[in-house]
Amino acid sequence: MFEKILIANRGEIALRIQRACRELGIKTVAVYSEADRDAKYVKLADESVCIGPPQSAHSYLHVPAIISAAEVTDAEAIHPGYGFLSENADFAERVENSGFVFIGPRPETIRLMGDKVCAKDAMKQSGVPCVPGSDGALPEDEAEILRMGRETGYPVIIKASGGGGGRGMRVVHTEAALLAAVAMTKSEAQTAFGNPMVYMEKYLENPRHIEIQVLADEHGNAIYLGERDCSMQRRHQKILEEAPAPLLDTKLRDKIGEACAAACRRIGYRGAGTFEFLYESDQFFFIEMNTRVQVEHPVTELITGVDIVQEQIRIANGEKLRYKQKDIRFTGHAIECRINAEDPYTFVPSPGRITVYHVPGGPGIRVDSHAYQNYVVPQYYDSMIGKLIAYGTTREQAIARLKTALSEMVVEGIKTNIPLHGDLLRDAAFLQGGSSIHYLEQKLAAQKKAS
Repeated sequence: MFEKILIANRGEIALRIQRACRELGIKTVAVYSEADRDAKYVKLADESVCIGPPQSAHSYLHVPAIISAAEVTDAEAIHPGYGFLSENADFAERVENSGFVFIGPRPETIRLMGDKVCAKDAMKQSGVPCVPGSDGALPEDEAEILRMGRETGYPVIIKASGGGGGRGMRVVHTEAALLAAVAMTKSEAQTAFGNPMVYMEKYLENPRHIEIQVLADEHGNAIYLGERDCSMQRRHQKILEEAPAPLLDTKLRDKIGEACAAACRRIGYRGAGTFEFLYESDQFFFIEMNTRVQVEHPVTELITGVDIVQEQIRIANGEKLRYKQKDIRFTGHAIECRINAEDPYTFVPSPGRITVYHVPGGPGIRVDSHAYQNYVVPQYYDSMIGKLIAYGTTREQAIARLKTALSEMVVEGIKTNIPLHGDLLRDAAFLQGGSSIHYLEQKLAAQKKAS
């Protein structure tokens, strides 16, 4: 096993990786910007290295500084967490070329799955169902684009091949608007991602967002760890996630899970990954694959008993998967609330000092957070300050425990979205389960109109 791992990230995921390493007897190196000098994970690491000023471009995204930190501390491997450089193939390649192990997929796999057009093509070849639309990038021929639009059927969505995080996409409802939308999306894609390639998909009116968690080793073994429902979203950003997905047929889940595991074996995938799908009318449609650990991985850990971060480390160390598919049992239900430093209804970020901080406990409650009393939430990064997760033997018990936990959680000095989560847990549609990805935004819009 590795003796020392450098964690190339910050916030709650840095602390999460650090705890996994400590349990495995691995020393950790924390890298931090000047804004994170007093962070909990920096204090708890075996070693820490300042890699630059607060701005991400000069610290957490500054590859030479991260590589240098690994060199001066004699780290053997680098864990990228999520966000920042976690899905950057050039970074993964630089890590390996510098003599370190990248805890994640091979650079070529990250490139393949990071390009949405190439990823869809690879999935089709592996038998994973994809959203109807263009077979690859849209051509220059305008008449052919119009023909594709008619064949796919309106509404359609134009997506940037190199996009992600809800950016680089435009919904088109009529043929008259199609060519202008394609031109605008191409221009935006070139500016944002350095890649003007776009493709077309059928726009599903009321889908759910269902994702499948996988683990695969370099020896050709792959398994799936069930599904998560991440449909409670705002502007394509997830707010609340749960596992298993309510009102989903388990036979259908197993069928798509097997297809995802088979796809991993086919493309030679290594590490943890997530296949993201839109789900509508009892059909799954692949949209993208995340080649890293997900923010919402704890809900899967709670219903399977598998430590996903530790498995990432074991796989990167060259070990074979410790589980066969028959070993995986799905027990109970888990729900995760992302606790963000922001206004609960306008979503304006709320950085600043936390003057009072109290986290809940009790049966089935897990809190993954790097925050503490007197911690200053920086203005430079994502607003998430932690995750509150509840587990129960049933969905109803998990919801009841989560309601209690939210009522006990106290964060003062800044605004948080805790009140929004409280509202969601009382919402009739959420309690029933199976809401679409548009539900939360429609709910918030209706509330704003009513007020």
